[in-house]
Amino acid sequence: MLLGINIDHIATLRNARGGFEPDLIECALICEKCGVDGITVHLREDRRHIKDADVRALKKVLKTRMNLEMAMTDEMQKIALELKPSACCIVPEKRQEVTTEGGLDVFSQLERAKKFVKPLNDAGIAVSLFINPDEKQVQAAFETGAEFIELHTGAYSEAFERENEEEEFLKLKNSASLAQSLGLKVNAGHGLNYKNVHRMKEIPNLVELNIGHSIISRAIYVGLEKAVKEMKELVE
Repeated sequence: MLLGINIDHIATLRNARGGFEPDLIECALICEKCGVDGITVHLREDRRHIKDADVRALKKVLKTRMNLEMAMTDEMQKIALELKPSACCIVPEKRQEVTTEGGLDVFSQLERAKKFVKPLNDAGIAVSLFINPDEKQVQAAFETGAEFIELHTGAYSEAFERENEEEEFLKLKNSASLAQSLGLKVNAGHGLNYKNVHRMKEIPNLVELNIGHSIISRAIYVGLEKAVKEMKELVE
């Protein structure tokens, strides 16, 4: 499996004091040097961590893929079409949430999602839809014309080493199987850490895991380079 690292919370730390430390670009380049397969940034509507200037600066310097997480809004579509990142992951977004709380409800807004995805596809951007492991959401995601889905692993991560772990894991495994049978490529992420990530290897043909908070947290103790390399070894 490939490893994409979400660096949003490096920007969170920087923004806590203002200024330029820690330097988001330097951190992204360290991750790149460690061999990560992609850098993910979420440009939220409220710009609480990643800023527009961050996305533009990263686009200029990264040699690996940049994955732009974004809400399904006209503003974000315009930004993506202008910058043309390697990939976009479409996520739900609520101003009051601390982090993304669930998957995008593609099923209930299918026509809107189709219209949103098509211009991105036409621009050569690989589009992924961040969805819960649910059959109707997988089917709807397929109907949008998106190339990828990213399965929300939050419920599995919260259930890890609890009595409902297997139930939540099987939802991921079955949803991935359905998606792949439809021709979708499958990524996964949210809440994955150094203890629970190993079970993702039990899901055949996952393309990429996107992990952020756990790696950045680990970096406080061991440094960013070591934290990234440790997770990369677990994923590979």
